[in-house]
Amino acid sequence: MTPSINPAAPHHLPIFLAGPDGTDVFMTVMAVFMVLAVLAVGLLFLRLHTLPERMAHKSKKIQFEVVAVLGLLALFTHMHIFWVAGLLLALIDVPDFGWPLRRMAGSLEKIAGIPPGEGANDVPEDGTPAVPPGEGTVEAPTTVTPYRLPKEQSHA
Repeated sequence: MTPSINPAAPHHLPIFLAGPDGTDVFMTVMAVFMVLAVLAVGLLFLRLHTLPERMAHKSKKIQFEVVAVLGLLALFTHMHIFWVAGLLLALIDVPDFGWPLRRMAGSLEKIAGIPPGEGANDVPEDGTPAVPPGEGTVEAPTTVTPYRLPKEQSHA
């Protein structure tokens, strides 16, 4: 006896049904598609996640390290406030508060007759004076105190 196909059965099976040989082409294609989709979404997520760090690095911000740490905290704790804080910090220019101090140090070096930027080279680590007292010292000009009126006595 030969098995025959039922006359009500379709002659061509749809792609989502496995053939008699057992290979499911549609499932294989979908498995490859899902692996590629998961990798693409993961790369997109990581690219978006490192956006504040890349922005701070590109514009050479002073607070780059803080932005990087906030990005890592957001990645490992899944708290989005760290990412938002890092993004805001990457967008804001923090003023350089050391600039006035560097200008003052340069002016003091100029007054002392030291070449600019070499004022800290002669300072020893142990705190002893670099030049022995009496050698190479410059006499400071005398200061003139302004005339002041005597204070009035307060009434008790």
